[in-house]
Amino acid sequence: MFKLIEDTYYTINELEKILEDAKDIKISKNYNQIEYYDLVCAFDIETSNFEVEASGDGQHKRSIMYVWQLAINGRVIIGREWSEFLYVIDKLVNILGLNKKKRLVIGIHNLAFEFQYIRKLFNWSKVFAIDTRKPIYAITENGIEFRCTYILTNYSLAKLGDQLLKYKVSKMVGDLDYKQLRTPLTPLTDKEIQYCINDVLVVSAYLQEQIEIEGHIWRIPYTATGYCRRYVRYNCLYKGGARFQKYQYQKYHKLMDGMKITDLEEYQQLQRAFAGGFTHAAFEFSGMVVTDADSIDFTSSYPYALLSEQYPMSTAKLVTINSVEELEYYLKYYCCLFDVEFENIRPAFKYENYISISKCFIKINETVNNGRLYKADMIGTTITEVDYKIIRKVYKFDKCRIYNFRIYKKGYLPKEIITSIIKLYQDKTTLKNVKGKELEYLNSKGLLNAIYGMMVTDIIRDTITYNNEDEWSVTKPQSEKELERYNNSRKRFNFYPWGVWCTAYSRRNLWTGIVEFGKDYIYSDTDSCKVLNIKEHQEYIDAYNAMTERKLKTMCKYHKIDYSELQPKTIKGEIKPLGVWDYEGHYDRFKTLGAKRYMVQEGDELSITVSGVNKKVAVPYLRETYSIEDCFRAFSEGLVIPAEKTGKLTHYYIDNEYKGTIKDINGIEYNYTALSGVFLEPAAYEFDLSAEYIKFLKGMFYTK
Repeated sequence: MFKLIEDTYYTINELEKILEDAKDIKISKNYNQIEYYDLVCAFDIETSNFEVEASGDGQHKRSIMYVWQLAINGRVIIGREWSEFLYVIDKLVNILGLNKKKRLVIGIHNLAFEFQYIRKLFNWSKVFAIDTRKPIYAITENGIEFRCTYILTNYSLAKLGDQLLKYKVSKMVGDLDYKQLRTPLTPLTDKEIQYCINDVLVVSAYLQEQIEIEGHIWRIPYTATGYCRRYVRYNCLYKGGARFQKYQYQKYHKLMDGMKITDLEEYQQLQRAFAGGFTHAAFEFSGMVVTDADSIDFTSSYPYALLSEQYPMSTAKLVTINSVEELEYYLKYYCCLFDVEFENIRPAFKYENYISISKCFIKINETVNNGRLYKADMIGTTITEVDYKIIRKVYKFDKCRIYNFRIYKKGYLPKEIITSIIKLYQDKTTLKNVKGKELEYLNSKGLLNAIYGMMVTDIIRDTITYNNEDEWSVTKPQSEKELERYNNSRKRFNFYPWGVWCTAYSRRNLWTGIVEFGKDYIYSDTDSCKVLNIKEHQEYIDAYNAMTERKLKTMCKYHKIDYSELQPKTIKGEIKPLGVWDYEGHYDRFKTLGAKRYMVQEGDELSITVSGVNKKVAVPYLRETYSIEDCFRAFSEGLVIPAEKTGKLTHYYIDNEYKGTIKDINGIEYNYTALSGVFLEPAAYEFDLSAEYIKFLKGMFYTK
C-alpha cells in the first residue's frame, strides 16, 4: 500500500523490507505487451560545484553528487555514493525480475540534470529526447525506465507540490545552501535530510495520484500535451459508446481524409507563416516611467479564437492571382497562405509595428524597431490572409508581389473539437474553488491550456538519440515519409494549419486594441495590453466584447450548440464570458525596456517581469539596494543584477571522466571520481539594449 513516510528514511540494506510492504503492487501490460509495475518510485540527487586548477584537457569546473534519494512506495532510501545506488538498482532488477519486457518506472523531476550524471552508469536500450541533453525518458537494458516529470507537468517542483490534492507534501525551500561545498563524507543536518526526503516525496505523491486517475502507470502520458491529445482524440474518434464508435470513427476519419498537407513545400510554407503571440513595447514609452497605467487582457485568448473563427477545412489548392479583384475574392472567402514581397514598405500606424523581421526571408535596407520591421526598401515574408489584412492597415507600400498562393476552404472547427474546448472551459469556470472538485478543476485547466500547444506540434522533427558510446546525435527525418505518415494516420484528429491560423487570429484581436489605443498604447504581451486613459476607450472595449458574443452565437447556431453552454458561472454565480477584454489592474507606475522586460508598482508593491530573471530573488535585491523611486531610475540600460540575485544558472556540461581530492566545508578530504556531470554557475543579468535598437530610438526621438 502506498503511504508517504516523511519523518524517517531508510538505508540501502532495508530495500527488501520496503519491497515486502509493496508485495501487492499490480503488474499490467501496455498496448505493446510490455509489463509495468504500478510501483511509485522517484529519484533525485544533490550536487556540489567547485573549481580546480585546469587539467590537461583545460577543464577546471567540477561537480559531484554528495547525496541521492530514491523513494519507493512512499519510503525514501538515502545513499551517498553511486556504488550504493547501483547496488539498489541491481537488487530491484533481481527481486522484481525486471528486463526489457518487464519495467519499473522511476520519476525524476528534470531528468535532463540527473541524466548527465547517470548516463555512463547504465547501458541504455532507448533514450527519447526533445532536444540534445533533454530526455523525456531513458530505458536501461535491464528494465528501469527513468521518466521526466517536469516535462510531464511543466511545473517547478515547488509548484507541483502545490497541485497535490490527496497526498499532501511540499518542497522545502531555503534549507539547502548550495554555496557550501559538500561531499559524500559531509554530515547532513536533519533539516537538510528532510529537504532531500521531501523532494522525492513530492514526485511520488504526484505519480501516485496520476496512477489512481489513470488506472496504471503506463497510461500516464510522457508530456503535458499528451493528456490533451488523448482527451481530444477520444472525443473526435471514439466517443459515443460501443454502438456509435465505429460510425463516429468513420465519420471523423473521412473529414480528416479531406484535409491533407500536399507536399513539403506547403508544410515549409506553413512553418514560415506560423508566429506566436505579439509581444512588444511602444517605442514612444521605451525607457520611460509612466504613471497611472492600466492593464487589460483577454479571457482565454486562444480557446476563444479556436471557437469563434473559421479555419482551413480542406486540402490546399495552389492558385495563380490574375487580378486585384481575384485576390480580394480569395482573401474574403478562403483561408489563404502565400509568400509576399513589399517594396518601400513604411508605417501607416505610427505607434507600433507588426511584422517580425525574423520572419522575413528578404530584407533590403531595413530599419528595425527591436525585432519588428519599421520600414524597408523591400522585404519578403510568408503570411496568412489574416496577417495581410493587418499589414494593409498599419503599413503603406508602393508595390507588393504575391506568389505561392494557396487557398483552403474556410469553416468552423469540427464540432467534436469545439465541444471539447467548451467542456473544459465550463469545468475550469464552474469548478474553481469548489470543495471536493479540486482534481477536476486542475485537470480541466491544464487540458484547456494545452489545446493550442497540441495543435502546433511539429509534424516533422529531428530524431535525438543517445547511444552507449556516450554520443548524442541528431538525425534529420525522412521528411516525405513523415508527412505521408501524418496524412494517412487513421488516428489523426488534428490539422496543422489550425494552429497557424489560431495565433494569427489572436494577434489580429490584440491589434484591434493596439490600434484603438494608439498614442495611449504602452506595451503588449500575447493577450494583454498596458495602456493609458482607459476610460476614453471604454466604448471600444464594450463594442469589442459585444462582438465576441455575436461571433460565438454564430458559431453555436452553425453547430447547433446552446449558447448558454458558453456562459458558465463561477461558484459565486458570476458569468465568465470567453474572449472578452477583462480589466486586469491599475499600476501607479510602469516602465518597460522592451519585450518581456518591465517593472510595475502597485501601491507599495514592486514587481518585475524579465525573461531569465527570477522576480522572487531580484525584487528583494532591488528593494534592498534602492528606494522605489530609485528602482525605476535604476531599471535602465546598464543595470546589472548580481549572479546570486537573478535565480539564473548557467549549465556547463562535463562529459569526460574527472577525479581528484577536495575538502568540504568542514575541512574533511574526499577522493572523488565522476564519469560526467553538470557544473551550475549563478549568472548575472545585465540590462542592455541592442545597438540597433538604440540607434532606432535615437533616430525616432531626434526627428520628432
